[in-house]
Amino acid sequence: MGFSDLRVINEDRVVPGAGFPTHSHRDMEIITYVLEGALAHKDSTGASSVIQVGDVQRMSAGTGISHSEYNASQTELVHFLQIWIIPDETGLLPGYEQQAFPLDKNRGRWTLIASKEGRDGSVTVHQDVDVWTARFSLGEQAIFRLKPSRQAWVHMARGAGMLNGTLLRWGDGAAVSQEEILEVKAVEDAELLVLDLA
Repeated sequence: MGFSDLRVINEDRVVPGAGFPTHSHRDMEIITYVLEGALAHKDSTGASSVIQVGDVQRMSAGTGISHSEYNASQTELVHFLQIWIIPDETGLLPGYEQQAFPLDKNRGRWTLIASKEGRDGSVTVHQDVDVWTARFSLGEQAIFRLKPSRQAWVHMARGAGMLNGTLLRWGDGAAVSQEEILEVKAVEDAELLVLDLA
């Protein structure tokens, strides 16, 4: 738990009709990334939404926020990741943002889903971090370049692939330091996230 400004990645599966009742957070950037199903969200800023596959939600807890999350379906499981990032300053105004990304359309290419400046339509996160994702078909390969002195956390969200010669299977993560090139090859259909960190 804790790598650079990444606090934790939680992976949750919630059965139909169940969820997490209202609870509170503060001074944390929380990115929700749905892998299957749909997640209903409500928070104390008045925001209410359903997060589906391809959607990315960023919630800034800041001075304090209360929210609840429930499976939006009465028949299907919801499976999602929550990425907690330590913000670059405390006491921010609580906030919320959600954006849909055409991940299948961009298959085999990196898609920026979160960044400090909200570049290229990504959600804005209050930290020097870029969050990228990609879906790959069996045998597809890609390179991700890191600037000198940057680190990365690579999370295999689905399937399996080789990362610089090391096999990662669904649920595995890799802390990467002192590397400038990440070489990925899918050994199954795969979906992964790369957090480019200071």
